[in-house]
Amino acid sequence: MSTTEPVRTEAVPTGAGEARISYHRAAKPVAVLALGHGAGGGIEARDLVALAAKLPARGITVALVEQPWRVAGRKLGPAPKTLDVGWRPVAERLAGQGLPLVVGGRSAGARVACRTGAATGAVGVVALAFPLHPPGRPEKSRAEELLGSGLPTLVVQSAADPFGGPVEFPELPQGHELVAVPYGSHGFEVPKRAPVGQDEVLDLICSAVGDWVLRLV
Repeated sequence: MSTTEPVRTEAVPTGAGEARISYHRAAKPVAVLALGHGAGGGIEARDLVALAAKLPARGITVALVEQPWRVAGRKLGPAPKTLDVGWRPVAERLAGQGLPLVVGGRSAGARVACRTGAATGAVGVVALAFPLHPPGRPEKSRAEELLGSGLPTLVVQSAADPFGGPVEFPELPQGHELVAVPYGSHGFEVPKRAPVGQDEVLDLICSAVGDWVLRLV
């Protein structure tokens, strides 16, 4: 028997335009993980694709969320407040489906989840490649968003992320965890010279996220 169901999409109206959810459903789900994309890309990011492919077999339905600006065909994301407006109705809709909801995303999507998760009924946050600061500007820290999520939060961060490597993060509060990915860029791309391959790094990310979500719920 298959542990997943065919992918389907759903349009959700928001104050910033129409968002879109792509459901990668587990056959017998115990939780939903909603993941948003970054400010310059979409749900085709390698980490989001890998999580959507692997976690349903572990009983976690993955909902990949396209922000309204992306659905409308624009190339760059709007200001943070507009991103939040485009995310909240989606998260609230998912939270009302009867399963524990964990919200998250990569980069800007992680920031949105940290800012809005507690208010939308989520039980936790998964922050992939959290942009701790702009590249080369560690004084412009965004740590407050992460530390103030108000929910158990998992951070998955590459050692070579120019937006902030694992060693740059402040001490995390109780309930927050950080998983350091030994190789990879902000997009978890592994250089050819690395002693581990791309698939191994994506497997590490999927295992870490899956284990954490199942412990949480």
